Amino acid sequence: MRIAITGGTGTLGSLVAAELTGRGNDVRVLSRSAPEYRVDLTTGAGLDRALEGCDVVIDASNNSSRHAAEILVEGSRRLLAAEHTAGVSHHVCISIVGCEQVPMSYFQVKAEQERLTEQGPVPWSMVRATQFHELALATLTAAARWGMPPVPRARLQTVACAEVARVVADVAEGTPQKERVEVAGPEVADARDLARTWRSVTGRRVALVPVPVPGKLGRALRAGVLTTDRPDVRGTVTFTDWLAARQ
Repeated sequence: MRIAITGGTGTLGSLVAAELTGRGNDVRVLSRSAPEYRVDLTTGAGLDRALEGCDVVIDASNNSSRHAAEILVEGSRRLLAAEHTAGVSHHVCISIVGCEQVPMSYFQVKAEQERLTEQGPVPWSMVRATQFHELALATLTAAARWGMPPVPRARLQTVACAEVARVVADVAEGTPQKERVEVAGPEVADARDLARTWRSVTGRRVALVPVPVPGKLGRALRAGVLTTDRPDVRGTVTFTDWLAARQ
């Protein structure tokens, strides 16, 4: 099976590419920095060549800057149109559990990307994941540079990116489901508990500073909209074990 992965050099995309290649698929890694298939979703440059002869496209592209909509919405529109022209039979969109319930621009952009996929011309499947262990680690590590990382109250259900990659590969090798497959971590924890775990496992000597998040956003995060009680696939690697394995 020939499978193209936009954002294939990213955290998730690279793991999906490795997983699918290991299963014997012909994988094309697409990104602005890819050595062979360079594409630009903001213009559509490179898409026609990159998608020629492909059976499946996995959209693992990501952008959390103020230009997110340009990549994730308008870029998806261009990608789906190019897939339709190329005769791609299955589009796999990567999204976030609960994104439509978070009143924050990036999450609303992801929700719009979902709607675009569902209304698009290519049969689709969608893999929604909770926050990655990798993202939690990167956020805490970056904040620790100031010595007193701020930590909000938020219910999270972090999951190992490698476990999500396996689910994405399974979905890509199957037929279009026209529904969401949700992947979540094995346990729900407050962001402050995750921060304490990170401090304990890594031995970082920093003071964790509780930071209130006001308004609708704070209420949504505290209510756990980024978690799910009944995921289709539940990961097995806890944040604690994942961190310990990296030390």
